[in-house]
Amino acid sequence: MTQAPRSQFLSLHLLETLVAVLPVRDENGSPKSLVYGGVERHMISSQARRRAERVHARNRANAGIGALAGRSTGLRTREWALITARSLETAHGWEREEAVATARAVIEATGLKFGDRAKKTVANLTKVLLFAPADTGDRIAAYVHENAEDLRAWRDDYLAAQEKAAAGKGGGRRGARKGSARAADGGDVEPDGTEDTTETTGPGETTLPPLAKRHRDAVLLAIAPRDAIDIALYGRFLAEIADSPNVDGAVQSSHAFTVQEAEQVDDFYAAADDAKLHRKRNALDFLDSADDSGAGMTGYQSLISGTFYRHAVLDRTQLRTNLRIAGMTEAEAEDAAVAAEKEFVNAFVEAFPEAKKNSTASTGSLPALVLAFEGERPYNYAAAFQLPVDENPLDKGGEGPAGPAAVRRLLAHHAFVSERRPDLTDARVLTYDPQIDAVLRDASREAGASVVAVKMIEELTR
Repeated sequence: MTQAPRSQFLSLHLLETLVAVLPVRDENGSPKSLVYGGVERHMISSQARRRAERVHARNRANAGIGALAGRSTGLRTREWALITARSLETAHGWEREEAVATARAVIEATGLKFGDRAKKTVANLTKVLLFAPADTGDRIAAYVHENAEDLRAWRDDYLAAQEKAAAGKGGGRRGARKGSARAADGGDVEPDGTEDTTETTGPGETTLPPLAKRHRDAVLLAIAPRDAIDIALYGRFLAEIADSPNVDGAVQSSHAFTVQEAEQVDDFYAAADDAKLHRKRNALDFLDSADDSGAGMTGYQSLISGTFYRHAVLDRTQLRTNLRIAGMTEAEAEDAAVAAEKEFVNAFVEAFPEAKKNSTASTGSLPALVLAFEGERPYNYAAAFQLPVDENPLDKGGEGPAGPAAVRRLLAHHAFVSERRPDLTDARVLTYDPQIDAVLRDASREAGASVVAVKMIEELTR
């Protein structure tokens, strides 16, 4: 039997009920929110969701679990110079100080800017997070070690020029910034592999010696997306190096929001001081004149509850394009894309932001409903909840609890859209809630939607 070709877009929709949690916070430590349908809703930002999903898939792959077991994944960090230096030390026997100085110089000369050398905490960290394959540091270290003689001589000149620029006043600093800016833009590269330094400089200005083209190309190849599956899925944007490829992500993610009006609780807490209680219980107050009454520390934490709607889309065509650009053959890209889709769906259902996970057990939540279907374009059903769910009892004109009410709305919305959009495939639904399972059967029958209930995450996609 020949299977019908799959559509370009896989749309995923999820409803989950969370109680007394705080998955994400704003700069003031308060829950994030948005106004929709004229009322405030709690919000879980898409960036928090995407990171949770990406890390979930990466950890499984590294542990040899799931569809991506053993495949290359990415690492997003500012510590590539330190990671490279560590590889130079452990794998190639370099001294720590020299390894760090060389790694930073080589990476910086490709165009990435670093923190202030005078501040030890950031001196060897790039100013931006770089999402690159996890073996990038090892690759750069191996290349540096292989070309150690040439790169050591260049490094000494480079560091000396930096010191001269830092020691200068006014023009020297401007010259150093000018050299770095030109490197960030990729520089003007001559056929022999050196940067064009014919630009005139004023008195006291210093131009940093460029990294030879063949060395720079090797570093750029190491930080290129290559076959890292999560970079192909979620994309990468690196503005600092113009000639390093960016990747248009194949995954679109929406902010999650509550289907009902936001309700926030400011929970007062009192933390006990164990030593104080020990003295009090054992009549040891004479050991310390401090007042043993009261708590050790008090404060407030904001907690939120509600049923959240969230949505994501996988662009299958973009995913395969990203993998082909990374150097895979068509067959390799197809195999990797199928595996990536399985793991993406798993992460969409299973992953959860880890803020306050120990004090609220938020990561143990399971979705009330997952709805999956395919189409020729993405479909976002946020409009189904523009009017907030009224949780008053049915006999008082309300819709009852938000969870079941949201399921009924979502299925009815999908049935309505499906009648008008012939590209939509039959939907598949998964629930972990026995109450929702009953609602699901009734709602799908009433709405007349073509919906197939499944029991495993793997069954959400054909």
